[in-house]
Amino acid sequence: MSDGDAVARQFLRHTLAVLAYRAAKVLHEAPGSFSSTKISGTSRMPGQILGHISDLMDWALSIVRGREAWRDSPTGEWPAEVDRFFGSLRALDQYLASDADLACPAERLFQGPIADALTHVGQLAMLRRVAGSPVRGENYFKADIVAGRVSPAQSPPRREFE
Repeated sequence: MSDGDAVARQFLRHTLAVLAYRAAKVLHEAPGSFSSTKISGTSRMPGQILGHISDLMDWALSIVRGREAWRDSPTGEWPAEVDRFFGSLRALDQYLASDADLACPAERLFQGPIADALTHVGQLAMLRRVAGSPVRGENYFKADIVAGRVSPAQSPPRREFE
């Protein structure tokens, strides 16, 4: 593996840790009704969005393995969807941490499924506010985010906003 490939993989792993940190914050203590919050007749509900993010991570893993496959998974119960999200994130991170070849350029992986997932976590944050359970803003520059930490267990915020 070249130095450039190693740097790109480390950046991707850090990005996945950012995704995990931000998602954990949005998913933590979400009200029971949050999963089915609907803001319009055509919008996805949070449970569907979270399921889609898991599908994106599964797709990303299939891409890096060289066997690209998309799957629309049925939406499960909220706790199962949260577990599935962190499990799919962990599987992708573990692949990136390995010496296995990437079957695609790192930049394309970022511009597709990973960037899309970050967008959807932002949607979930907005929907938390709409559902009456806003997530506190934070100075993410100061957050303790570490490549490889892709579980719901995250460091506490260092500087949240009032």
